[in-house]
Amino acid sequence: MATAVFFHAHPDDETITTGGTMAKMAAEGHRVVLVTATGGELGEVPEGLLDPGEDLAARRARELESACRALGVSRHVALGFHDSGMAGEPSNDAEGSFCNTDVDDAASALAAVLDEEAAEVLSIYDEHGGYGHPDHVQVHRVGVRAAQLAGVPRLYMATINRAHFRRIAEQAASFGVQLPDGEAPDLSGLGVEEDRITTSVDVHAFLDAKRRAMEAHASQISETSFFLAVPPEAFAALWGTEWYIRHGARPGGPVETSLLGGR
Repeated sequence: MATAVFFHAHPDDETITTGGTMAKMAAEGHRVVLVTATGGELGEVPEGLLDPGEDLAARRARELESACRALGVSRHVALGFHDSGMAGEPSNDAEGSFCNTDVDDAASALAAVLDEEAAEVLSIYDEHGGYGHPDHVQVHRVGVRAAQLAGVPRLYMATINRAHFRRIAEQAASFGVQLPDGEAPDLSGLGVEEDRITTSVDVHAFLDAKRRAMEAHASQISETSFFLAVPPEAFAALWGTEWYIRHGARPGGPVETSLLGGR
């Protein structure tokens, strides 16, 4: 059995991007370890959701515990860096924000976990962080360096299949989903084109676990959100596959179906 480490920027990222893969690997008997860079202190919260005086980071930590149980995570490590906020916000420039952290310093912290776990797989984000969030881009930089330091043999970049989401948008009406203004959204800044993807993991059998983990992150993923409010058929179409690019692999070869190289 293998040990796979999934490195994410904030609580809830693990579920949205790689939750099905994590649940699948755990069910297959592999050891699944989650490392989060920040506590998600600057996440957006619906008015009235937090109790008076309640700290968002503390709430998100509790939510993450529940999500980890749903996904079968064996260990969670919080690196303790500070959330940088969304791209373009003044918080991006704040001292101590994760996006401004020295890459080698952060990579050394992650590499220590990789060494301790004798990790055979590390999952990070693509070079754009999926959609450009500064902390996600930094996860990519730090993760690549940490994999080098620890000598991890299999490094994967979790990404979004832009073409797949375009197809879903085109079929929205058939799923009973009403698009805002009746038009497909601009997806040009989301993920990568399909020909870059080297690994496609079918997680339909683990959608119940993924949904429970999403629901656990109630401060960030409401019941009425795009993530949860769609009909079951649309939910399966949206979240039933998770995509990766194996770092260093040439695109265009046979598509893997596992982070362990299976086809």
